[in-house]
Amino acid sequence: MAAATQPSTNWHLKENARDHHTSKFSSKELIVRRGQAFIVTFNGTEQPEQNLTFIAETGPKPSKLAKTQATFGISSAVSKESWSAVLQSTSSNSVSISISSPPNAVIGRYKLSVRSTSSDSSSPASLGTFVLLFNPWSSGDDVFMPNKAECDEYVLEEFGIIFAGNKNHINSFGWNFGQFQEDILNICLSMLDRSLNYRQDPATDVSHRNDPKYLGRVLSAMVNANDDQGVLLGNWSGNYEGGKSPSSWTGSGEILQNWKKSGFKPVRYGQCWVFAAVLTTVLRCLGIPTRTITNFSSAHDADGNLRVDEFYDASGNHLDRAADSIWNFHVWNESWFSRSDLGPSYSGWQVLDATPQEESGGIYQCGPASRNAIKEGDVDLDYDCPFVFAEVNADCMYWNYDPATGKKTLIFSKSTVIGQFISTKAVGRDDRVDVTNDYKYEEGSKKERDIFKKARKKLGLEDKFDPTAPTPQEIDQKPDISGKFKVAGPLEVGKDLNLILVLANLQSDAKTVHVNMTAWSTVYTRRPVHEIWKDSIPVTLSPKEEKQFPIKISYTEYQQQLTTDNTIQVTALCHVEGGIQVLVQRDITLDNPAIDIKVLGEAKVNKEVDVEVIFTNPIDTEVMDCVLQVEGNDLLRGVLEIDIPPLKASEKSSTKFKLIPFETGPKHLLVNFSCDKFADIKTFKMVNVID
Repeated sequence: MAAATQPSTNWHLKENARDHHTSKFSSKELIVRRGQAFIVTFNGTEQPEQNLTFIAETGPKPSKLAKTQATFGISSAVSKESWSAVLQSTSSNSVSISISSPPNAVIGRYKLSVRSTSSDSSSPASLGTFVLLFNPWSSGDDVFMPNKAECDEYVLEEFGIIFAGNKNHINSFGWNFGQFQEDILNICLSMLDRSLNYRQDPATDVSHRNDPKYLGRVLSAMVNANDDQGVLLGNWSGNYEGGKSPSSWTGSGEILQNWKKSGFKPVRYGQCWVFAAVLTTVLRCLGIPTRTITNFSSAHDADGNLRVDEFYDASGNHLDRAADSIWNFHVWNESWFSRSDLGPSYSGWQVLDATPQEESGGIYQCGPASRNAIKEGDVDLDYDCPFVFAEVNADCMYWNYDPATGKKTLIFSKSTVIGQFISTKAVGRDDRVDVTNDYKYEEGSKKERDIFKKARKKLGLEDKFDPTAPTPQEIDQKPDISGKFKVAGPLEVGKDLNLILVLANLQSDAKTVHVNMTAWSTVYTRRPVHEIWKDSIPVTLSPKEEKQFPIKISYTEYQQQLTTDNTIQVTALCHVEGGIQVLVQRDITLDNPAIDIKVLGEAKVNKEVDVEVIFTNPIDTEVMDCVLQVEGNDLLRGVLEIDIPPLKASEKSSTKFKLIPFETGPKHLLVNFSCDKFADIKTFKMVNVID
């Protein structure tokens, strides 16, 4: 076989894809997983076992030393440690070979060529290219996941549910990860080739691509645009001109395709769940089991002291002056792999976070932090454990700050606020699973406090004098009154917001209180955006008396100010005569009105089926600029956008469109409706497609 004659290669795409769990990829190229054999047939040569040598190579400078090039002949058995080839069958004009890669092979696109020692020419003939991925089904792989149902969910499932809202009111929405959509694998591979590490030293970067912890860290940096012209530009301002509002996306495919189409310019805009969802898509695509995690009341501890400080002025306005913050929720990722660098007890779920919050190693990346290390307070272990530990465990300090004098006074501190209802989607079901106990021991228990002390000690915070910390006297002071906001009525966009401020005198003498109240629209990070309402009332409380004060904020007052997150923070700062101040606050997330999807008839492969989307305008003014966007894997390609005419007060709209499903099985249809008065009303429906 002279090199000049190009051998024709049969990659056995269907059989190999079935064996390697890669059938869902829409590609004409062979896609296989490491540590497992695949079959290739090409027009052959006499006595192949003596005469054939194969070369598999990846990256810009393949080398045996860097494990980016392998040369191997035909052997009688598969090797566990290296690439190997076993002869399957031979006929007069073709030869079938079973090729195996080691379970720790570098992943990526490979060139495969073959050299025949019997031919005059010694230059190898190219058989073509194939892509090698991680293999969670193989026990030798770092990402091995013994539970098959979990492999199906965390690698093969293209639909996800992301939890949001706040700790009093958890809501959720569907997301189309779309990791097997056309070209997504190529975009994921080009993400690796655009990373800072690759640009600085391509050969070394490629040689590390056998390691899920290396790739997870690199990709956590590449999903955000900071430092490296990565995929998504973050924006938390509440103003999303010049791009798409983060809450309007319904899937990762459109974002990744837009990034590529624009010549790899960052896509505008992302917030935490968008970064996390895109990272889920990329890691699942490459074969690393990954899921999204939502942490409610999530701390962003900017200065590494395991404490978050919030400041309020005398009127009760939440001041945007601290680097620290407590988000209503934050979404990050967990990926499943072993930690040979730390030891077996730290293997399993690893936290990765692509949201650009703090620099790590000089760039915006975060993780992998072992979830077990977080639970045990082992914050000295790689990578970024102190930051993740604080997200679920930090103590909160609420201060009164006087801008005129710069004086701050502690109002109160709390150690049980942060890290609640940590949530992820159930395996094989559309339900919420609470994983809080996997991140920490029971809140307020002795064990949990001991772990917190252990973490402080490891970070050298126990012995260090902290001039910004409150004094023990400040921490021990007891308030004379208590207060809370109760919800009295529906929490819906378009309806008035009715609350009750409940104040109780805890002492056996009368108290005079001056109450300053404010309501601000915020983004989900609780950053105040617009003042909506303010009021102040003098209150006299008899001994042990409880009083209720109704508060009404009308829709017309808040409608113009609301952000796409539909969040309002209500605060009452109570100045008690002769006593310490009391801060009462509540974060409110308003629900959008409902939208309904109906599938009219049976959904069959390659047959048209009608879908109807129904929305009723719940308010007494006209809504305009109505747009419906629809997507769903195996139901339609890309994202369908439909403009809907304006809707008068209380008018019902029915929008019909056609689908032609192209795969059988349970599929999810995702719908997002927006207009000038309501942002991003989302719903999804499971559609069972039959033959």
